[in-house]
Amino acid sequence: MTNRSRLPVAELSLVFIAAVWGLTFPMVQDAIALLPTFTFLAYRFLAAFAIVLVVFGRRLPRLGRAGVRAGARMGVFLTAGYALQTLGLEQTTASKAGFITGLFVVLTPVLGALLFGQRAGAVAWSAALVSALGMFLLSGAGGGFNAGDALVLGCACSFALHILVTEPAVKVHDAGALLVVQLGVCGFVCLTVAAGLGDLAVPREMSVWVALAVTAIVASALGFFVQTWAQKHSPPARTALILASEPAFAGLFAYLLKGEVLDARGWVGASLILLSILVVELMPYLRPARPLPEG
Repeated sequence: MTNRSRLPVAELSLVFIAAVWGLTFPMVQDAIALLPTFTFLAYRFLAAFAIVLVVFGRRLPRLGRAGVRAGARMGVFLTAGYALQTLGLEQTTASKAGFITGLFVVLTPVLGALLFGQRAGAVAWSAALVSALGMFLLSGAGGGFNAGDALVLGCACSFALHILVTEPAVKVHDAGALLVVQLGVCGFVCLTVAAGLGDLAVPREMSVWVALAVTAIVASALGFFVQTWAQKHSPPARTALILASEPAFAGLFAYLLKGEVLDARGWVGASLILLSILVVELMPYLRPARPLPEG
């Protein structure tokens, strides 16, 4: 099968993953109302860790000490991101959390410039300002910028830092083995916190089990596999455009499953955030497209 013939399947797969990631916002919000936050996260990431361990476990010896340290750093930021996001969902709406989380795309070049001396460029800084205005309007539409919004903004910063430490690591270490380490760090840290808080419990409600299955198997383990495979067959600009739709899917499922509705001010804010995300995602690819090679 040629790259061209794989393109529709690859892009439909990316749409599916973006939709699942959006679905997890209202789904997780409902689950953590029935199961403590760190317990849910521990079960989710330990299950995902077990899956990727089966697939990539043989690659772990390739990492060495430097690779393990790199994977652990990635795991720290991944843990912080999901912990802040899930705690934030206890105090804000799923739709707002989805759009604010999406700001990690805009924050990545900004934090890269501020913390690592990377060049962000005028477009990235402008996108950051536009997204800040969008977040102001979006939060105002939901009763003001609250503690939950602040936690989710911290999540976006953590995800941006995760990308910044991941980029140099995957250039010199096996990506699959790094994934095993970081998911293991995330799972065991959350398990330790949950145990320390005395929150470990067996889920009793079917909705929690469904949320765990979707987030661990589909959103985490399968999501990684599909994204990696699809990016080999879909042009980068199209891939970025499709994956940037995650906040929109979060808003859609928050409406369908929870009845959340943004007012006019909120929609303007959400649109500005999406616009800033798209600009930053597509910025490296705004040049004439080359034909896909056959093969």
